[in-house]
Amino acid sequence: MAFAYNAQAFPLLALLLSSMFAIGLANYDFNWGSRTWNRTNLPYTHPPNVTHTSNRFIVGGSENWHYGFNYMDWARNNTPFFVNDTLVFKYDPPNANGTVFPHSVYLFPNYWSFIKCDFKKAKRIADPSEGAGGGFEFVLKKMQTYYFACGEHKGIHCKTGNMKFAVMPLKHWRF
Repeated sequence: MAFAYNAQAFPLLALLLSSMFAIGLANYDFNWGSRTWNRTNLPYTHPPNVTHTSNRFIVGGSENWHYGFNYMDWARNNTPFFVNDTLVFKYDPPNANGTVFPHSVYLFPNYWSFIKCDFKKAKRIADPSEGAGGGFEFVLKKMQTYYFACGEHKGIHCKTGNMKFAVMPLKHWRF
């Protein structure tokens, strides 16, 4: 059934919409004497001149990237992350006598792959030798959720070693 025109409903709807519009603009930069008021009825003060430089985070802090550390807690304790921040993955490269276990860094495409530690569609972004020295750096370029994990030993580091975490960088708003 199509909308039927009601002569009494149209003026009422017009009155309602114009009232909502007028109330919404009621306090927009209202001047009263020497005081200026903004949209929230609080004295208007200019925000500080906010500029943001990107931060560098060493994943795991002083613990670096290794088996058995809870990286989900680390990410939660180091939030917020912002677009253009850098994550640095530091880990020892494998050695010839096998005393150092290899680590890598993978980026999962979605939440379910991350939860299940399913590396079929994951992208390897750092191999076992890239974490030495200054570490492997990954820049958070977009405002999206990034899912990271270690894919060594057929995903055991991800599944039982807590070597996975997710971050969602926020965008900086310039004032």
